[in-house]
Amino acid sequence: MSLDAFTTSLTVRGEVRIGMLQEGRSLPLLVVPNAPGVEVTSWVQANRPFVDQVLLQYGGILFRGFGIDSQERFDAFVSGTCEQLLDYNESSSPRTRLSNKVYTSTEHPQEQKILLHNELSYSSVWPLRIWFCSVTQAGQGGETPIADMRRVYRQIRPEVRERFERLGWMLVRNYGDGFGLPWQEVFHTEDKAVVEAYCRQHQIEFEWKDEQRLRTRQVRKAVRPHPVTGEALWFNHAAFWHESSLPSEVREMMLTLFASDELPYNTYYGDGSPIEDEVAAGLLAAYDAETVEFPWERGDLLMLDNMLVAHGRNPFVGKRQTLVAMGEPFSGYMKK
Repeated sequence: MSLDAFTTSLTVRGEVRIGMLQEGRSLPLLVVPNAPGVEVTSWVQANRPFVDQVLLQYGGILFRGFGIDSQERFDAFVSGTCEQLLDYNESSSPRTRLSNKVYTSTEHPQEQKILLHNELSYSSVWPLRIWFCSVTQAGQGGETPIADMRRVYRQIRPEVRERFERLGWMLVRNYGDGFGLPWQEVFHTEDKAVVEAYCRQHQIEFEWKDEQRLRTRQVRKAVRPHPVTGEALWFNHAAFWHESSLPSEVREMMLTLFASDELPYNTYYGDGSPIEDEVAAGLLAAYDAETVEFPWERGDLLMLDNMLVAHGRNPFVGKRQTLVAMGEPFSGYMKK
């Protein structure tokens, strides 16, 4: 869409214009240049209090038309606007580290849909901010759907929220069975002692099933307050990795090979009891009810508060390159 189409609907703020990307939707906030040649990194640096304020209000900002259309330009933006970028520890999906702390977005097969989630909600340290940059648009599909987790929280039935708030949620991961990432890649080491030390530090239970096969369990809060606003947020991967989220034929095949707690990923209530399929389905329906999506344009840069807003990926056709960086690490209490 031409930037001229937004002229009457956006408010001028110095070098940029600001408004809504979609009528009736407050997410994401749209920022476009008011004239050719506006340098977005400098603008964000000069307007940091304003950017911080509107990010907390809306949860996400889409910078469009600033020509952030390469790895180098994206790297310069995130390095110039964030003091502390994160390494991708406790990784759960394949991706390639490109430079500094810039990665490719998840490299799952392009025909797969990636459900909405908040990055590293299962870890003891997660990024408060996450950025996506569209370098190459897919021929078809490939959107990055997003959802406001304040609204998702309110969509969930109160009795379901109460149980998760009381018990927390548990993630069980199995490594070395030929599915999922190997523990060497997840923990960035070949040394089992280093893995064990990391797990102890981050309150992750572990057991070596044999020399190369590892199982971990970690209990985390399902609902967390935003560290700045105090708002209650649905912040977990409980539905994302629940076995019912697998395609039915894949789930059936996997459960002929493994018990539920032997799957590469599975989730439970924090006391280890099973999450009912209908509960997991209700959680996914809450995400769906609040999902916003829009087609990428080359050079788009999407900035999200990672606690306020979840993200995913639609299936796509053709070549797609979307880059990601994470920053502002935040450490929360680990258990319920």
